[in-house]
Amino acid sequence: MTGDNKIPACIFAKPPVPGEVKTRLIPALGAAGAAGLASAMLLDVWRTVEFCPGVRPILATTLPGDFPVCVSSDDVWLQGAGDLGQRIECILSRGLREAAVAIAIGADSPALTAGHLERALDVLQTNDAVVGPSTDGGFYLLGLRACAPGLLSSLPWSSSETWDALKRRMEDHRLSVVELEPLFDVDTPGDLTTLFRHLAAQPSSAPATRAWYFQQCESALLFPR
Repeated sequence: MTGDNKIPACIFAKPPVPGEVKTRLIPALGAAGAAGLASAMLLDVWRTVEFCPGVRPILATTLPGDFPVCVSSDDVWLQGAGDLGQRIECILSRGLREAAVAIAIGADSPALTAGHLERALDVLQTNDAVVGPSTDGGFYLLGLRACAPGLLSSLPWSSSETWDALKRRMEDHRLSVVELEPLFDVDTPGDLTTLFRHLAAQPSSAPATRAWYFQQCESALLFPR
């Protein structure tokens, strides 16, 4: 796929402003540190999407702002109002007006690889939906061939029940759904240990996040050795 046929892969991110992003990490990292980590993870996820054939990276943001990625104004889409479900619906519906399928991706899953995206694209050729579940009960990726109004409304967002509730909702809509490999995301201080272990086990993974770790965290002994 080339040109206008590329699949919109919409990366959801807030501007990495200290004190306004990754607030649950502030007790461990400080406001600037949490914003720095958010910026690094976004950069890693963006690069993964950017280099995946057949995909058009879209920055799906709450507000315009300064981001660590090079993106044209045409590829910056505002999420709009409402809860997270309404905002994901808004972005995916826009993507589906431009392509046969559209994908939403979280900006805080630095373990995401091109292989996950390629698998999602393969799944969507013959299924209604694909989901990448997060280990905390949410999801890091959602791809759809169609987005019925209200599909994502009134779900328990930011909860260990999010993915289970979404699965039941998709069953109610009689959608064929395939799950990808679970990945972790980074929301709380406890997730920092998981991040450290991933970086230690996968030396080539998440280079921007790895650089942030060595620059900001090693001397502070935030992670176990």
